[in-house]
Amino acid sequence: MHINRRPGPGWISRFDRRLVRRVSSFPGGPHDTFFRRLSASADQGKLWIGAAAIMALFPGRTRRAAVHGLIAQAVASAVTNAGFKTLLPRTRPLPEHLPVFRFVHPQPTSSSMPSGHSASAIAFAVGTGLVRPALGAVLAPAAVGVAYSRVHTGAHWPSDVVFGSAIGAGAALLTRKWWPVRPPFPEVTRAQTDAPPLPGGNGLSIVVNTLGGSYKEETAAALQEVFPHAYIKTVDPEESLEEAIQATAAHPGTLALGVWGGDGTVGTAAAAAVEHSLPLLVLPGGTLNHFARDTGTGSLKEAVAAVTKGEAAKSDVGMVTVERGLAGNPETAELIMVNTASVGLYPNLVRRREQLQPALGKPLAGVVAMFRTFAVGTPTVLMVDGVRHKVWIAYLGRGRYYPRDHAPLFRPVLDDGVLDVRMITADESFARLRLLWSVLTGTVATSRITHLREATEVLIESPGSPMALAVDGEALAGVRSARFRVEPQALTYYSPRS
Repeated sequence: MHINRRPGPGWISRFDRRLVRRVSSFPGGPHDTFFRRLSASADQGKLWIGAAAIMALFPGRTRRAAVHGLIAQAVASAVTNAGFKTLLPRTRPLPEHLPVFRFVHPQPTSSSMPSGHSASAIAFAVGTGLVRPALGAVLAPAAVGVAYSRVHTGAHWPSDVVFGSAIGAGAALLTRKWWPVRPPFPEVTRAQTDAPPLPGGNGLSIVVNTLGGSYKEETAAALQEVFPHAYIKTVDPEESLEEAIQATAAHPGTLALGVWGGDGTVGTAAAAAVEHSLPLLVLPGGTLNHFARDTGTGSLKEAVAAVTKGEAAKSDVGMVTVERGLAGNPETAELIMVNTASVGLYPNLVRRREQLQPALGKPLAGVVAMFRTFAVGTPTVLMVDGVRHKVWIAYLGRGRYYPRDHAPLFRPVLDDGVLDVRMITADESFARLRLLWSVLTGTVATSRITHLREATEVLIESPGSPMALAVDGEALAGVRSARFRVEPQALTYYSPRS
Protein backbone atom coordinates (compact mmCIF):
# COMPACT_ATOMS: atom_id res chain seq x y z
CA MET A 1 0.00 0.00 0.00
CA HIS A 2 1.44 3.35 -1.03
CA ILE A 3 1.60 5.99 1.70
CA ASN A 4 1.28 9.56 0.53
CA ARG A 5 3.93 11.54 2.36
CA ARG A 6 3.13 15.20 2.63
CA PRO A 7 6.00 17.65 2.21
CA GLY A 8 6.52 20.11 5.00
CA PRO A 9 5.16 23.68 4.84
CA GLY A 10 6.90 25.85 2.28
CA TRP A 11 9.12 27.90 4.56
CA ILE A 12 10.14 24.84 6.60
CA SER A 13 10.93 22.93 3.39
CA ARG A 14 13.05 25.82 2.11
CA PHE A 15 14.82 26.06 5.49
CA ASP A 16 15.54 22.32 5.49
CA ARG A 17 16.96 22.30 1.96
CA ARG A 18 19.13 25.31 2.63
CA LEU A 19 20.68 23.64 5.70
CA VAL A 20 21.09 20.31 3.94
CA ARG A 21 22.91 22.03 1.07
CA ARG A 22 25.20 23.64 3.62
CA VAL A 23 25.92 20.24 5.23
CA SER A 24 26.47 18.61 1.82
CA SER A 25 29.11 21.24 1.02
CA PHE A 26 31.34 20.05 3.86
CA PRO A 27 34.38 18.20 2.56
CA GLY A 28 34.56 14.47 3.19
CA GLY A 29 36.79 13.05 5.87
CA PRO A 30 36.99 10.88 9.01
CA HIS A 31 34.13 12.83 10.51
CA ASP A 32 31.75 11.14 8.04
CA THR A 33 32.63 7.72 9.46
CA PHE A 34 32.35 9.08 13.02
CA PHE A 35 28.84 10.45 12.57
CA ARG A 36 27.69 7.37 10.69
CA ARG A 37 28.88 5.11 13.51
CA LEU A 38 27.51 7.44 16.20
CA SER A 39 24.12 7.40 14.51
CA ALA A 40 24.16 3.60 14.22
CA SER A 41 25.14 3.21 17.89
CA ALA A 42 21.89 4.93 18.89
CA ASP A 43 19.67 2.54 16.90
CA GLN A 44 16.92 1.15 19.16
CA GLY A 45 18.38 3.24 22.00
CA LYS A 46 21.42 0.94 22.37
CA LEU A 47 23.79 3.80 23.21
CA TRP A 48 21.57 5.09 26.03
CA ILE A 49 20.76 1.67 27.42
CA GLY A 50 24.50 0.99 27.61
CA ALA A 51 25.12 4.31 29.35
CA ALA A 52 22.31 3.55 31.82
CA ALA A 53 23.80 0.12 32.53
CA ILE A 54 27.13 1.73 33.46
CA MET A 55 25.40 4.35 35.62
CA ALA A 56 23.40 1.64 37.38
CA LEU A 57 26.63 0.27 38.83
CA PHE A 58 26.75 3.32 41.10
CA PRO A 59 23.95 3.33 43.71
CA GLY A 60 22.10 6.41 44.88
CA ARG A 61 21.40 9.43 42.68
CA THR A 62 23.47 8.12 39.77
CA ARG A 63 21.37 4.97 39.52
CA ARG A 64 18.16 6.95 39.89
CA ALA A 65 19.36 9.32 37.16
CA ALA A 66 19.78 6.33 34.86
CA VAL A 67 16.26 5.12 35.66
CA HIS A 68 14.76 8.54 35.00
CA GLY A 69 16.71 8.85 31.75
CA LEU A 70 15.37 5.51 30.52
CA ILE A 71 11.81 6.40 31.54
CA ALA A 72 12.01 9.69 29.64
CA GLN A 73 13.53 7.92 26.63
CA ALA A 74 10.79 5.30 26.61
CA VAL A 75 8.06 7.95 26.70
CA ALA A 76 9.73 10.01 23.95
CA SER A 77 10.19 6.94 21.75
CA ALA A 78 6.58 5.84 22.20
CA VAL A 79 5.19 9.30 21.44
CA THR A 80 7.43 9.69 18.39
CA ASN A 81 7.07 6.29 16.77
CA ALA A 82 3.51 5.39 17.72
CA GLY A 83 2.10 8.90 17.45
CA PHE A 84 3.70 11.62 15.38
CA LYS A 85 5.24 9.44 12.69
CA THR A 86 1.71 8.24 11.88
CA LEU A 87 0.13 11.68 12.09
CA LEU A 88 2.88 13.52 10.17
CA PRO A 89 4.02 11.38 7.20
CA ARG A 90 6.97 12.94 5.41
CA THR A 91 9.47 11.82 2.77
CA ARG A 92 13.07 11.54 3.91
CA PRO A 93 15.95 13.30 2.10
CA LEU A 94 16.83 11.82 -1.31
CA PRO A 95 20.31 10.66 -2.39
CA GLU A 96 20.75 13.69 -4.61
CA HIS A 97 20.58 15.96 -1.55
CA LEU A 98 23.85 14.68 -0.05
CA PRO A 99 27.13 13.21 -1.30
CA VAL A 100 26.74 9.50 -1.91
CA PHE A 101 29.64 8.62 0.41
CA ARG A 102 27.81 10.26 3.30
CA PHE A 103 24.28 9.03 2.71
CA VAL A 104 22.99 6.41 5.16
CA HIS A 105 22.26 3.04 3.61
CA PRO A 106 19.80 1.48 3.85
CA GLN A 107 17.66 4.49 4.58
CA PRO A 108 14.79 4.02 7.09
CA THR A 109 11.37 3.55 5.52
CA SER A 110 9.26 5.21 8.24
CA SER A 111 8.16 8.82 8.18
CA SER A 112 10.96 11.37 8.39
CA MET A 113 8.97 13.59 10.78
CA PRO A 114 10.00 13.59 13.63
CA SER A 115 13.44 12.12 14.37
CA GLY A 116 13.14 9.23 16.84
CA HIS A 117 16.91 9.13 17.40
CA SER A 118 16.90 12.80 18.39
CA ALA A 119 13.89 12.38 20.67
CA SER A 120 15.50 9.46 22.53
CA ALA A 121 18.89 11.14 22.79
CA ILE A 122 17.63 14.43 24.19
CA ALA A 123 15.12 12.68 26.47
CA PHE A 124 17.83 10.51 28.04
CA ALA A 125 20.30 13.37 28.50
CA VAL A 126 17.76 15.82 29.92
CA GLY A 127 16.06 13.14 32.05
CA THR A 128 19.41 12.15 33.52
CA GLY A 129 20.39 15.78 34.04
CA LEU A 130 17.23 16.55 36.02
CA VAL A 131 18.48 14.09 38.65
CA ARG A 132 22.25 14.52 38.26
CA PRO A 133 23.03 17.80 36.43
CA ALA A 134 26.71 16.91 36.07
CA LEU A 135 25.86 13.67 34.28
CA GLY A 136 23.42 15.51 32.05
CA ALA A 137 26.19 17.91 31.05
CA VAL A 138 28.49 14.97 30.22
CA LEU A 139 25.81 13.30 28.10
CA ALA A 140 24.71 16.49 26.32
CA PRO A 141 27.48 16.49 23.63
CA ALA A 142 26.72 12.86 22.75
CA ALA A 143 22.99 13.58 22.54
CA VAL A 144 23.51 16.64 20.34
CA GLY A 145 25.96 14.65 18.22
CA VAL A 146 23.40 11.90 17.65
CA ALA A 147 20.78 14.47 16.71
CA TYR A 148 23.10 16.18 14.22
CA SER A 149 24.25 12.83 12.80
CA ARG A 150 20.74 12.23 11.49
CA VAL A 151 21.08 15.27 9.22
CA HIS A 152 24.72 14.58 8.37
CA THR A 153 23.88 11.07 7.15
CA GLY A 154 20.74 12.09 5.26
CA ALA A 155 18.35 10.18 7.51
CA HIS A 156 16.33 13.30 8.44
CA TRP A 157 15.64 16.86 7.56
CA PRO A 158 16.83 19.46 10.12
CA SER A 159 13.25 20.30 11.17
CA ASP A 160 12.69 16.59 11.94
CA VAL A 161 15.60 16.75 14.33
CA VAL A 162 14.40 19.97 15.94
CA PHE A 163 10.89 18.57 16.45
CA GLY A 164 12.22 15.25 17.76
CA SER A 165 14.54 17.04 20.19
CA ALA A 166 11.62 19.10 21.49
CA ILE A 167 9.62 15.89 22.04
CA GLY A 168 12.55 14.39 23.96
CA ALA A 169 12.95 17.43 26.20
CA GLY A 170 9.20 17.52 26.79
CA ALA A 171 9.15 13.84 27.75
CA ALA A 172 11.93 14.40 30.27
CA LEU A 173 10.10 17.36 31.81
CA LEU A 174 6.78 15.48 31.81
CA THR A 175 8.30 12.58 33.74
CA ARG A 176 10.44 14.66 36.11
CA LYS A 177 8.14 13.83 39.04
CA TRP A 178 8.07 10.14 38.23
CA TRP A 179 10.27 8.18 40.63
CA PRO A 180 11.50 11.36 42.34
CA VAL A 181 14.79 11.32 44.19
CA ARG A 182 14.14 10.73 47.86
CA PRO A 183 15.54 13.38 50.18
CA PRO A 184 18.25 12.18 52.53
CA PHE A 185 17.08 10.61 55.78
CA PRO A 186 17.69 12.65 58.94
CA GLU A 187 20.44 11.53 61.28
CA VAL A 188 19.71 9.03 64.04
CA THR A 189 19.19 10.70 67.42
CA ARG A 190 18.38 9.05 70.74
CA ALA A 191 17.25 10.36 74.11
CA GLN A 192 20.19 8.97 76.05
CA THR A 193 19.84 7.81 79.61
CA ASP A 194 21.54 5.39 81.99
CA ALA A 195 20.57 1.82 82.86
CA PRO A 196 22.19 -0.74 85.16
CA PRO A 197 25.50 -2.00 83.71
CA LEU A 198 25.27 -5.79 83.62
CA PRO A 199 28.66 -7.28 82.68
CA GLY A 200 28.32 -10.91 81.75
CA GLY A 201 24.54 -10.53 81.97
CA ASN A 202 24.54 -10.39 85.76
CA GLY A 203 20.94 -9.35 86.62
CA LEU A 204 19.72 -9.86 83.04
CA SER A 205 16.75 -12.16 82.39
CA ILE A 206 16.26 -13.17 78.74
CA VAL A 207 13.22 -14.75 77.14
CA VAL A 208 13.78 -16.66 73.90
CA ASN A 209 10.84 -17.39 71.59
CA THR A 210 11.44 -20.71 69.84
CA LEU A 211 8.87 -19.73 67.21
CA GLY A 212 11.18 -16.97 65.98
CA GLY A 213 11.98 -17.53 62.33
CA SER A 214 15.77 -17.78 62.82
CA TYR A 215 15.65 -19.87 66.02
CA LYS A 216 17.97 -22.87 66.18
CA GLU A 217 18.53 -25.46 68.89
CA GLU A 218 21.83 -23.82 69.80
CA THR A 219 20.38 -20.30 70.12
CA ALA A 220 19.84 -20.39 73.89
CA ALA A 221 23.26 -21.98 74.46
CA ALA A 222 24.93 -19.31 72.35
CA LEU A 223 23.22 -16.56 74.36
CA GLN A 224 24.22 -18.24 77.61
CA GLU A 225 27.83 -18.25 76.43
CA VAL A 226 27.68 -14.53 75.68
CA PHE A 227 25.83 -13.74 78.93
CA PRO A 228 27.14 -16.41 81.34
CA HIS A 229 25.44 -14.87 84.42
CA ALA A 230 22.04 -14.25 82.79
CA TYR A 231 18.82 -16.14 83.42
CA ILE A 232 17.51 -17.47 80.10
CA LYS A 233 13.96 -18.72 79.63
CA THR A 234 13.19 -20.63 76.43
CA VAL A 235 9.49 -20.47 75.52
CA ASP A 236 8.23 -23.65 73.87
CA PRO A 237 5.40 -23.50 71.30
CA GLU A 238 2.83 -24.97 73.71
CA GLU A 239 3.53 -22.30 76.35
CA SER A 240 1.86 -18.91 76.59
CA LEU A 241 4.37 -16.34 75.37
CA GLU A 242 2.83 -13.51 77.39
CA GLU A 243 2.81 -15.54 80.62
CA ALA A 244 6.39 -16.68 80.05
CA ILE A 245 7.57 -13.10 79.51
CA GLN A 246 5.76 -11.87 82.61
CA ALA A 247 7.31 -14.66 84.66
CA THR A 248 10.77 -13.85 83.27
CA ALA A 249 10.37 -10.17 84.11
CA ALA A 250 9.42 -11.14 87.69
CA HIS A 251 12.33 -13.59 88.10
CA PRO A 252 14.25 -12.89 91.36
CA GLY A 253 17.20 -10.56 90.91
CA THR A 254 16.07 -9.28 87.51
CA LEU A 255 17.45 -5.80 86.78
CA ALA A 256 16.75 -5.80 83.03
CA LEU A 257 14.63 -7.81 80.61
CA GLY A 258 16.13 -9.22 77.43
CA VAL A 259 14.14 -10.56 74.49
CA TRP A 260 15.06 -12.69 71.49
CA GLY A 261 12.37 -12.96 68.81
CA GLY A 262 10.50 -11.08 66.12
CA ASP A 263 8.60 -7.80 66.31
CA GLY A 264 5.54 -9.37 67.95
CA THR A 265 7.67 -10.94 70.69
CA VAL A 266 9.49 -7.66 71.23
CA GLY A 267 6.18 -5.82 71.59
CA THR A 268 4.99 -8.25 74.27
CA ALA A 269 8.32 -7.94 76.11
CA ALA A 270 8.17 -4.15 75.89
CA ALA A 271 4.78 -4.21 77.61
CA ALA A 272 6.24 -6.30 80.43
CA ALA A 273 9.29 -4.04 80.70
CA VAL A 274 7.09 -0.96 81.05
CA GLU A 275 4.85 -2.70 83.59
CA HIS A 276 7.80 -3.84 85.74
CA SER A 277 9.85 -0.63 85.21
CA LEU A 278 12.73 -2.57 83.67
CA PRO A 279 15.09 -1.53 80.87
CA LEU A 280 14.70 -3.67 77.77
CA LEU A 281 17.54 -5.32 75.85
CA VAL A 282 16.41 -6.20 72.32
CA LEU A 283 18.51 -8.99 70.82
CA PRO A 284 18.63 -9.60 67.07
CA GLY A 285 16.44 -12.60 66.33
CA GLY A 286 13.20 -13.74 64.77
CA THR A 287 12.03 -13.41 61.19
CA LEU A 288 11.88 -9.63 61.41
CA ASN A 289 13.19 -7.45 64.20
CA HIS A 290 12.91 -3.84 63.14
CA PHE A 291 13.04 -2.56 66.70
CA ALA A 292 16.49 -4.10 67.23
CA ARG A 293 17.71 -2.20 64.19
CA ASP A 294 16.08 1.04 65.36
CA THR A 295 17.56 0.75 68.86
CA GLY A 296 21.07 0.19 67.53
CA THR A 297 21.33 -3.41 68.71
CA GLY A 298 21.01 -5.03 65.32
CA SER A 299 24.01 -7.22 66.08
CA LEU A 300 24.83 -9.26 69.16
CA LYS A 301 28.11 -7.39 69.56
CA GLU A 302 26.27 -4.07 69.83
CA ALA A 303 23.80 -5.51 72.35
CA VAL A 304 26.61 -6.88 74.55
CA ALA A 305 28.47 -3.55 74.47
CA ALA A 306 25.38 -1.57 75.50
CA VAL A 307 24.31 -3.82 78.39
CA THR A 308 27.88 -4.17 79.68
CA LYS A 309 28.38 -0.40 79.88
CA GLY A 310 24.80 0.45 80.94
CA GLU A 311 24.24 2.66 77.89
CA ALA A 312 20.55 3.23 77.22
CA ALA A 313 17.95 5.57 75.75
CA LYS A 314 14.25 6.40 76.03
CA SER A 315 11.54 5.49 73.55
CA ASP A 316 7.89 6.41 73.19
CA VAL A 317 5.43 3.56 72.97
CA GLY A 318 2.06 3.36 71.31
CA MET A 319 -0.92 2.37 73.45
CA VAL A 320 -3.60 0.54 71.47
CA THR A 321 -7.06 0.06 73.01
CA VAL A 322 -8.83 -2.65 71.03
CA GLU A 323 -12.53 -3.56 71.12
CA ARG A 324 -13.45 -7.01 69.83
CA GLY A 325 -16.49 -9.26 69.91
CA LEU A 326 -20.17 -8.41 69.64
CA ALA A 327 -21.18 -4.79 69.15
CA GLY A 328 -23.45 -4.84 72.21
CA ASN A 329 -20.98 -6.64 74.45
CA PRO A 330 -17.42 -5.79 73.32
CA GLU A 331 -14.25 -7.11 74.93
CA THR A 332 -11.61 -4.46 75.56
CA ALA A 333 -7.85 -5.04 75.66
CA GLU A 334 -4.88 -2.69 75.75
CA LEU A 335 -1.73 -3.46 73.82
CA ILE A 336 1.66 -1.79 73.48
CA MET A 337 2.90 -0.97 69.99
CA VAL A 338 6.61 -0.39 69.47
CA ASN A 339 6.67 -0.34 65.66
CA THR A 340 3.59 -0.30 63.43
CA ALA A 341 -0.03 -1.24 63.06
CA SER A 342 -2.05 -1.65 59.90
CA VAL A 343 -5.43 -2.50 58.43
CA GLY A 344 -5.98 -3.65 54.87
CA LEU A 345 -3.42 -4.93 52.41
CA TYR A 346 -0.25 -3.64 54.08
CA PRO A 347 0.79 -6.97 55.68
CA ASN A 348 0.55 -8.67 52.26
CA LEU A 349 2.59 -5.87 50.71
CA VAL A 350 5.34 -6.15 53.33
CA ARG A 351 5.49 -9.92 53.07
CA ARG A 352 5.85 -9.83 49.29
CA ARG A 353 8.42 -7.02 49.46
CA GLU A 354 10.56 -8.91 51.97
CA GLN A 355 10.44 -12.04 49.79
CA LEU A 356 11.49 -10.16 46.66
CA GLN A 357 14.02 -7.78 48.22
CA PRO A 358 17.09 -10.11 48.19
CA ALA A 359 16.78 -10.65 44.44
CA LEU A 360 15.46 -7.26 43.29
CA GLY A 361 16.59 -4.72 45.88
CA LYS A 362 14.29 -2.50 47.93
CA PRO A 363 12.96 -0.04 45.30
CA LEU A 364 12.10 -2.58 42.61
CA ALA A 365 10.85 -5.12 45.16
CA GLY A 366 8.46 -2.47 46.48
CA VAL A 367 7.10 -1.77 43.00
CA VAL A 368 6.56 -5.43 42.12
CA ALA A 369 5.01 -6.12 45.52
CA MET A 370 2.63 -3.18 45.11
CA PHE A 371 1.48 -4.40 41.70
CA ARG A 372 0.92 -7.94 42.86
CA THR A 373 -0.89 -6.84 46.02
CA PHE A 374 -3.22 -4.21 44.59
CA ALA A 375 -3.97 -5.87 41.28
CA VAL A 376 -6.08 -8.50 43.07
CA GLY A 377 -6.86 -6.88 46.44
CA THR A 378 -10.05 -5.15 47.53
CA PRO A 379 -10.42 -2.00 49.67
CA THR A 380 -11.76 -1.98 53.23
CA VAL A 381 -14.39 0.45 54.55
CA LEU A 382 -13.21 2.20 57.74
CA MET A 383 -14.09 5.18 59.88
CA VAL A 384 -10.87 7.06 60.65
CA ASP A 385 -11.35 9.76 63.29
CA GLY A 386 -15.03 9.85 62.33
CA VAL A 387 -14.50 10.14 58.55
CA ARG A 388 -15.61 7.30 56.31
CA HIS A 389 -13.03 5.99 53.84
CA LYS A 390 -12.54 3.09 51.50
CA VAL A 391 -8.89 2.23 52.02
CA TRP A 392 -6.36 -0.09 50.45
CA ILE A 393 -4.01 0.52 53.38
CA ALA A 394 -4.38 2.25 56.74
CA TYR A 395 -0.95 2.34 58.36
CA LEU A 396 0.21 3.79 61.68
CA GLY A 397 3.82 3.98 62.71
CA ARG A 398 4.93 4.64 66.26
CA GLY A 399 7.25 7.48 65.32
CA ARG A 400 8.05 9.22 62.07
CA TYR A 401 9.21 6.76 59.41
CA TYR A 402 11.15 7.41 56.21
CA PRO A 403 10.84 7.63 53.26
CA ARG A 404 7.63 9.65 53.37
CA ASP A 405 5.75 7.48 50.89
CA HIS A 406 3.89 4.15 50.74
CA ALA A 407 6.90 2.03 51.77
CA PRO A 408 8.29 3.24 55.12
CA LEU A 409 11.57 1.57 55.97
CA PHE A 410 13.58 3.57 58.49
CA ARG A 411 12.86 5.36 61.78
CA PRO A 412 15.74 7.58 63.00
CA VAL A 413 14.03 8.94 66.14
CA LEU A 414 12.17 6.84 68.73
CA ASP A 415 10.91 9.64 70.98
CA ASP A 416 9.39 12.21 68.62
CA GLY A 417 5.94 11.92 70.28
CA VAL A 418 3.91 11.28 67.13
CA LEU A 419 1.98 8.61 65.27
CA ASP A 420 2.88 8.41 61.59
CA VAL A 421 -0.52 8.03 59.85
CA ARG A 422 -0.65 6.95 56.21
CA MET A 423 -3.65 5.94 54.15
CA ILE A 424 -3.97 4.89 50.53
CA THR A 425 -7.64 5.32 49.74
CA ALA A 426 -10.05 4.03 47.12
CA ASP A 427 -12.51 6.92 47.56
CA GLU A 428 -11.71 8.44 44.16
CA SER A 429 -13.13 7.28 40.81
CA PHE A 430 -11.06 4.73 38.88
CA ALA A 431 -9.38 3.92 42.19
CA ARG A 432 -7.48 0.83 41.06
CA LEU A 433 -6.21 2.44 37.87
CA ARG A 434 -5.09 5.52 39.81
CA LEU A 435 -3.27 3.32 42.27
CA LEU A 436 -1.50 1.17 39.69
CA TRP A 437 -0.51 4.24 37.66
CA SER A 438 0.97 5.94 40.72
CA VAL A 439 2.90 2.75 41.52
CA LEU A 440 4.19 2.55 37.94
CA THR A 441 5.38 6.17 37.98
CA GLY A 442 6.61 6.21 41.56
CA THR A 443 4.21 9.02 42.50
CA VAL A 444 2.24 7.27 45.25
CA ALA A 445 3.47 9.77 47.84
CA THR A 446 2.15 12.77 45.85
CA SER A 447 -1.00 11.16 44.46
CA ARG A 448 -4.50 12.22 45.57
CA ILE A 449 -5.08 8.68 46.79
CA THR A 450 -2.37 9.02 49.45
CA HIS A 451 -2.98 10.81 52.75
CA LEU A 452 -0.04 11.49 55.06
CA ARG A 453 -0.28 13.15 58.45
CA GLU A 454 0.94 12.99 62.03
CA ALA A 455 -1.13 12.73 65.19
CA THR A 456 -0.91 11.89 68.87
CA GLU A 457 -4.22 10.01 68.91
CA VAL A 458 -6.15 8.15 66.19
CA LEU A 459 -9.42 6.19 66.25
CA ILE A 460 -10.11 3.53 63.60
CA GLU A 461 -13.53 1.86 63.52
CA SER A 462 -15.11 -0.76 61.30
CA PRO A 463 -18.72 0.24 60.51
CA GLY A 464 -19.55 -3.11 58.92
CA SER A 465 -18.03 -6.49 59.61
CA PRO A 466 -15.09 -6.63 62.05
CA MET A 467 -11.66 -5.86 60.67
CA ALA A 468 -8.31 -7.64 60.88
CA LEU A 469 -5.73 -5.49 62.64
CA ALA A 470 -2.00 -6.20 62.65
CA VAL A 471 0.03 -4.76 65.54
CA ASP A 472 3.80 -5.23 65.34
CA GLY A 473 3.25 -8.05 62.89
CA GLU A 474 0.75 -9.93 65.04
CA ALA A 475 -2.73 -10.25 63.49
CA LEU A 476 -5.89 -9.66 65.55
CA ALA A 477 -9.20 -10.78 64.05
CA GLY A 478 -12.70 -9.57 64.90
CA VAL A 479 -11.64 -6.00 65.80
CA ARG A 480 -14.43 -3.41 65.80
CA SER A 481 -12.40 -0.39 66.89
CA ALA A 482 -8.85 0.52 67.82
CA ARG A 483 -7.75 3.71 69.52
CA PHE A 484 -4.07 4.64 69.27
CA ARG A 485 -2.21 7.12 71.45
CA VAL A 486 1.40 7.93 72.33
CA GLU A 487 2.95 7.38 75.75
CA PRO A 488 6.08 9.61 75.71
CA GLN A 489 9.42 8.04 76.70
CA ALA A 490 7.72 5.21 78.54
CA LEU A 491 10.31 2.58 77.62
CA THR A 492 14.00 2.46 78.51
CA TYR A 493 16.08 0.33 76.15
CA TYR A 494 19.77 -0.50 75.97
CA SER A 495 21.50 1.22 73.08
CA PRO A 496 25.23 1.73 72.39
CA ARG A 497 26.11 5.41 72.33
CA SER A 498 28.67 5.04 69.60
